[in-house]
Amino acid sequence: MHASEGAPRNRFRVLECRHGLAEIIKRGSVAFVEHRAVHILSMQGNLANTYQMFGRREQALNMYRDILFEWLKVGGEENINTHISAICYANALITSTRFEEAKSTLRRRIPVARRVLGESHELTLKMRKFYARALYRDPSATLDNVREAVTTIEELERTARRVLGSAHPTTVATERDLQNARAVLRARETPSPGNA
Repeated sequence: MHASEGAPRNRFRVLECRHGLAEIIKRGSVAFVEHRAVHILSMQGNLANTYQMFGRREQALNMYRDILFEWLKVGGEENINTHISAICYANALITSTRFEEAKSTLRRRIPVARRVLGESHELTLKMRKFYARALYRDPSATLDNVREAVTTIEELERTARRVLGSAHPTTVATERDLQNARAVLRARETPSPGNA
């Protein structure tokens, strides 16, 4: 009698254990796939960087775009690697003089970076710097766009110096961008002798 009373409960326990095991295997498979995706995306990023260095901009640009979309799928919009890939993609767009696409991409990504990483995080600073760069390098930019770029980069330079230090590569690069943006602004504000 004791054996028959325990039989259904034991069968249920076996099924419960099997389900638990299946769930563990499922989670392990998902983790393995995600881990593998991270490595694949990292390798693709290295390849895109190599294409960029050797002037194969269109191939690099396509890879950076694909990598960003994959990171959005694998890690979501708040994932640190999604932010990094957005920066790489935006930089490639700027290098390819596709300023409107770069600005559009960064307008979507900057609020997420601010919310998730904070205003003073290095990646947030870089995104904002690249947005300002897209503004001042765009030949069709208005004078107000260039002024906005200079104001933004001045603020970023102060923040980078305070948070990262004056010798940090991001601070140094921001200082260069500030010099370049100011030069563009001076050139735009100073009428050429033929137009005076």
